[in-house]
Amino acid sequence: MFTFNFRKRNNNDLVLEIPKHIAIIMDGNGRWAKKRLQPRIMGHKAGMDALQDVTKAASDMGVKVLTVYAFSTENWTRPEKEVKFIMNLPVEFYDKYVPDLHANNVRIQMIGDHSRLPEATKTALYNAERKTRNNTGLILNFALNYGGRDEITNAVRAIVQDALDAKFNPGDINEKVIADYLYTGRLPFKLRDPDLVIRTSGEQRLSNFLPWQSAYSELYFTNVAWPDFDEKELQKAIEVYNKRHRRFGGI
Repeated sequence: MFTFNFRKRNNNDLVLEIPKHIAIIMDGNGRWAKKRLQPRIMGHKAGMDALQDVTKAASDMGVKVLTVYAFSTENWTRPEKEVKFIMNLPVEFYDKYVPDLHANNVRIQMIGDHSRLPEATKTALYNAERKTRNNTGLILNFALNYGGRDEITNAVRAIVQDALDAKFNPGDINEKVIADYLYTGRLPFKLRDPDLVIRTSGEQRLSNFLPWQSAYSELYFTNVAWPDFDEKELQKAIEVYNKRHRRFGGI
């Protein structure tokens, strides 16, 4: 268990358990920009700055995995100009943010269906993975062109094919086997499921994000838009998490 000391107003130390895996639905970029009379794309740009800051804060706190919902399988329906801008963000991310995160021992990984991504986007992400693959700190797990139902569907197809190829018997299929075939199967087994799922900007739903993995996650919703979400807001979420009693179906 990792702990982080937060100072209360009465100057007594409050020692909190830090979630090993935090997942974030980074919502509200467009609304943040619109409120400031700016184009939606400026919200996405500000969101990248917030991601860098929150990643470093989570790393300092002792979080092991930070999974962020960067682009869903449904986001392709957005205006073409906005989609193109978002697809170019990983290129900017590699040039502007990766060196700093690499210096902070952060390891970058991806989950999702990357077959539809532009080549420049894939190249930037693959380069980020290669550059940081030997780092031993926090894993920044990008969910890009990710959909939870799509993930489970692809896993089922792969499991059925391997069963047909006699790699195992159908009777051997259990929860662990299914988990191994999900995109998160590349994470260490005990770190695959998020302890805490955070959604910013007021909406209170998971929107097809990690439906299998979040079965027993604690959910935290905040009205703060993602570009304004910072270390202080992350601390608030962890404080609320510590007030929950996780029973996992028990007493």
